[in-house]
Amino acid sequence: MASKKVIAVFGATRAQGGSVARSLLDGKHFAVRALTRDMTKPSALALKDLGAEVVKCDLDDEASLVAALKGVYGAFLVTNFWEYLDQEREVHQGKLMADVAKHLGLKHVVFSSLEYVHKLTGGKLTVPHFDSKGEVEEYFWSIGVPMTSVRVPPYFENFLGVWKPVKASDGDYYTLKLPMGDAPLDSISFVDAGIIMSDMFNSPEEFIGKTVGLSAEALTMQQYADILAKNLGKDIRDSKITPEAFEKMSILGAKGLANMCRFLQKRPDRNIELTRRLYPKVKSFQQFVSENLEAFKNV
Repeated sequence: MASKKVIAVFGATRAQGGSVARSLLDGKHFAVRALTRDMTKPSALALKDLGAEVVKCDLDDEASLVAALKGVYGAFLVTNFWEYLDQEREVHQGKLMADVAKHLGLKHVVFSSLEYVHKLTGGKLTVPHFDSKGEVEEYFWSIGVPMTSVRVPPYFENFLGVWKPVKASDGDYYTLKLPMGDAPLDSISFVDAGIIMSDMFNSPEEFIGKTVGLSAEALTMQQYADILAKNLGKDIRDSKITPEAFEKMSILGAKGLANMCRFLQKRPDRNIELTRRLYPKVKSFQQFVSENLEAFKNV
């Protein structure tokens, strides 16, 4: 029996890469090489128990990348701006991976990308964690790596963390503080996004050379608040904070996040209909909250 083709998964011990790795393992069509800097992490050991080959890899080191990608059919790539808050470093890592993929002749790279906002807006907006991925995406296309670029929207899981409801200082209620105005915000669970992206390796003829925007649904901040309020039994409201007020807050990357919301208000291409076709079981926000009710109650 012929051995399975190998997919290397970057970021395999984090949310998005981990979801892709587990989905590939569940599908059993490919062997999985899970790439991580720390092979002793519980998440790395868990993937090994599921059948993945766990390999140490440093995105800053070309020799490490070559060794990690040698002999693979394809790769899932996700880079992490927030790890170092260094746009230049993220661009360097992505371009280095592109060069190695080209040199080794990988047949399919699925890249978790985002728009090059600074270029698209003629320099009016800068969103570092978008722009770095947009620049890397352009480089991949320019050197001819067979790639699928996937634009993933914000995660439902953010409402359990950085976007969780915050107790108001002037009353017994909670607010969501994200400056989207009345514009709908596309979103999805990273688990469902990982399932969809992993499945793209099964249909290279459909996806290579394409840019795909994913979204489970698009709701206004007040609609997100209403769903949370109904399920949690709390008074939760959209704070109606403006981008100008948000960028003055003492939170990490506030200026870039405010610009991100300014850009997302323009409704970039995220395709709900396509997402549902690719994965009919994709969860709505209501389903996600219902399935994670205990976690939300602890927020």
